[in-house]
Amino acid sequence: MSLQDALDLAQQKDLDLVEVSATADPPVCRILDYGKLRYLHAKKVKESRKSQKSTTMREVRFRPNIGAHDLEAKTRKVKQLLDEGAKVRVAVFFRGREVTHPELGMTLLKRVAEQVKDEARLERPPAMEGRALAIILTPTSSKGDKKPDEVNNAQA
Repeated sequence: MSLQDALDLAQQKDLDLVEVSATADPPVCRILDYGKLRYLHAKKVKESRKSQKSTTMREVRFRPNIGAHDLEAKTRKVKQLLDEGAKVRVAVFFRGREVTHPELGMTLLKRVAEQVKDEARLERPPAMEGRALAIILTPTSSKGDKKPDEVNNAQA
């Protein structure tokens, strides 16, 4: 069918002539509603984005000579972030000559990891990053992904 005949046929049906495969010999075209095609494609893309899970990386900073109460408070914050479904980077920052004693940071990170072992698993072991010693914790279960009605059903 010639191009002009195809255009006339599409115009009679009040539709669009859309080129499907330009590389084929002869090129392949279809008569369809292009606006509807774009709408359905956008809807499919939006739906696929809904099913994707995005994980956020949060950070909690410690110091090597942190007090017991401050350690408990920050550990509670780490647990809360893990319950929300976020990955948590726990970092111990060293200032000045503190960097000569990385074992203090290592014991601190081990204590934090031990306290949250039920809620998280260690994704990356302790590693020095400049003047900071850091680990990354990921939630073991996706508690933050529950919908409100699932939470209510779980409590009943």
